[in-house]
Amino acid sequence: MYDVAVIGCGIVGAAAAYELSRYNCRVLVLEAKNDVANVTTKANSAILHAGYDPTPGTLMAETNVRGVALAKELCEKLDVEREEIGSLVLAFGEEDERHLEKLYQQGLANGVPGIELLTADEVHALEPNVSGKVTAALYAPTAAIVSPWEYALALAETAVVNGCELRLSAPVTGIDRAGEGYRLHTPKGNFEARYIINAAGLHCDKVHEMAGGAGFTVQGVRGEYYIMDKSQGHVVEHVIFQCPNERGKGVLVSPTVHGNLIVGPSADAVEDVESVANTAFGLEEVRTAAARSVPDLNYRESIRNFSGVRCYTQQEDFIIEESKQAPGFINLAGIRSPGLSAAPAIAEKAVELLRGCGLETVEKEHFIDTRKRTVFRHLSPKEKAALIKKNPLYGRVICRCETVTEGEIVEALHRPIVPTSIDAIKRRCNAGMGRCQGGFCGPRVLELISKTLDISPLDVLQDKAGTNVLLCETKQEGEHHD
Repeated sequence: MYDVAVIGCGIVGAAAAYELSRYNCRVLVLEAKNDVANVTTKANSAILHAGYDPTPGTLMAETNVRGVALAKELCEKLDVEREEIGSLVLAFGEEDERHLEKLYQQGLANGVPGIELLTADEVHALEPNVSGKVTAALYAPTAAIVSPWEYALALAETAVVNGCELRLSAPVTGIDRAGEGYRLHTPKGNFEARYIINAAGLHCDKVHEMAGGAGFTVQGVRGEYYIMDKSQGHVVEHVIFQCPNERGKGVLVSPTVHGNLIVGPSADAVEDVESVANTAFGLEEVRTAAARSVPDLNYRESIRNFSGVRCYTQQEDFIIEESKQAPGFINLAGIRSPGLSAAPAIAEKAVELLRGCGLETVEKEHFIDTRKRTVFRHLSPKEKAALIKKNPLYGRVICRCETVTEGEIVEALHRPIVPTSIDAIKRRCNAGMGRCQGGFCGPRVLELISKTLDISPLDVLQDKAGTNVLLCETKQEGEHHD
């Protein structure tokens, strides 16, 4: 029997697994998809929010500020791309300026460091491309941008290195009581655990109900985005927000850690929480809203659209608590923005709750809290030459747009959580994220996955189960098969 089973391995589940891996307890992570961070975590704004937006005294406020402080240390130790570029919330008149004052006071109450109110002239000195109609802004220097999937992957990999067991493609289909704990049913077999952490994201209500729980239901809200080419990456230098409203933080314009520009999201309620289609209406909504902040965005330079679904419940705050109906069952539910920012602090609270339920947490004597990976494009010419001399695979560029080498892809295929799809490679080392979106490198990445993992090219996926790239072998002219 496991001590703890974590259901879900997005950013919250990965953070919980990482935190639990500090201790001498047996931990199992069950993820429904064939890779970690493959739902909401991979499809969001990639922002670590400073913490002025949540209402003081809420779990959101507490975990947001604590979480971004922890993220700074974690990203450095685990080799995750993160840049502290600061954010600006723009005002367009007196009403917005009153709202900025409210956010400013909330930020002070929440302990957000360095926030200040700027005049229109100060805003335009920082960001000359924002609208001339801006009258003021709230500046938060500790806001940061991050690679969200790399962040979650780093936490999950480190948890695995420290002894956590991860089962991918293992959705939980049923939960029964089993002695002093629970039995979890999955297509990969049944597993028993004394305690459960429910980090199932968009399905957290259904997982809770499997254990006999009740009290909240999920409403999915879809947000659509544009990703712009690197030629647009410096149109703005900070995360640019508008004043939030009842639909959320609104449409933002922001650089990404990979040098692109992200614009979005929209906010549309959806019945199907798996519905991530882009729509003409949603994308037009994004363009119209973004033009208010940055009027001259060049959408001819858009290289990709995507959408993600956020997890809302009837409660305005995060749900971080032991289930009232299922003892030892910890809900981490309704984790929407600022969930990415708050994740490591949410994980700390989950472990505190488990201690209250009786989990013994004895720290490991040799906990591994560092991780390194090779990012060839970040190396100096001298470092590149030395690496190529040591391993010629790093001298073969596979993805021209992002300068990703064969060595990096093969390295990714030998990491603790093995990627088995082309998009999983993309999330680990950027191959396919550039202007051509894998048009050039995709076939070569497929070939490397097949060769390195010794699987048929027919079994290599683009992303999730069922997305096979090749459907059959064809006989070439002059070729004979017996």
